[in-house]
Amino acid sequence: MTVYIEQVRAMEIFDSRGNPTVEVHVYLSDGTVAKAEVPSGASTGEKEAVELRDGGSHLSGKGVTKAVANVNGAINDALKGMSPYNQAKIDRTMIELDGTPNKAKLGANAILGVSMAVARAAAHSKHEPLYRYLGGCDLELPQTFHNVINGGKHADNGIDIQEFMITPVKKTSFRDGFEKIVNTYHTLKKVIEEAGFETGLGDEGGFAPNLKSSEEALKMLHEAIEKAGYKPR
Repeated sequence: MTVYIEQVRAMEIFDSRGNPTVEVHVYLSDGTVAKAEVPSGASTGEKEAVELRDGGSHLSGKGVTKAVANVNGAINDALKGMSPYNQAKIDRTMIELDGTPNKAKLGANAILGVSMAVARAAAHSKHEPLYRYLGGCDLELPQTFHNVINGGKHADNGIDIQEFMITPVKKTSFRDGFEKIVNTYHTLKKVIEEAGFETGLGDEGGFAPNLKSSEEALKMLHEAIEKAGYKPR
């Protein structure tokens, strides 16, 4: 049986920050239904793909009804009848339909939501987990990076750098490396408290002490790594 995309539908929902974002549902001819919600960063560079927002006064101008309409209209029309199993062709079709270098016409939030939902639908249709459908059967745990101090637009403090991340350089296993990160994280909390600062969290879960500079944050992070029994690099 040939499986094809029957319909693509989107709606406006709210993300964890209370901002509007796009949710997409993809329906396949074999009865498979999958959905995806589009994440949104607190900061976006001028060279990044464009999140299509409505502007105006409604929802502080952050509404995404234009992006939703693009999914339900032009994107749905372009993808109906296509195979969900050719992810590259799906993505290429949407990029060509948009026709801009930064996805400003259809919106990166529309294109990304559809791309993710199609991939999930295809994986579910084949009764495979998404990671296996996209990457094959060779399993390898990633090298993880952990956000431990927040600044910039992710926190109300004097730190310019937005994310201070750490990763275990020397480890005997994934668990060993992760335990070193956990030890450093909890030690960092103590270092911040001992310095007389609050240990509230920033927008992405790292500590957001009201430090005066990024240099001060780096010194505090180095101290925490050393007190946890490791060597900063």
